[in-house]
Amino acid sequence: MKKSDAVAALAALAQDNRLDVFRLLVEAGPEGMPAGSVAGALKLAPNTLTFHFDRLRDAGLVTVRRQGRSMIYAARYDAMNALLDYLTKNCCQGAPDQCAPAAACKPARGKREKMNA
Repeated sequence: MKKSDAVAALAALAQDNRLDVFRLLVEAGPEGMPAGSVAGALKLAPNTLTFHFDRLRDAGLVTVRRQGRSMIYAARYDAMNALLDYLTKNCCQGAPDQCAPAAACKPARGKREKMNA
């Protein structure tokens, strides 16, 4: 990942609603979610949500596909993993195998609790 791509991704995620949208899409899995379901789950107005989806899509963090009359948004796990790799590339003085991911160090929590963390 190029530095400019990392900056764009981090900038897109540096807003409360967009971070919530992205985390919800990550939780939804590769199939994604209809825009209306995301709006309902996060209590966001459709026009506001469209704005946030556009920023996440421009940063390469989500994809969108049409399914009938619905727009289905999904997280791009390859982009998320590339960003994490970029951020941790030189972790632990070049020995990233010694740096356990934060998720591995914490006990599992419920879905809603994860969203609010």
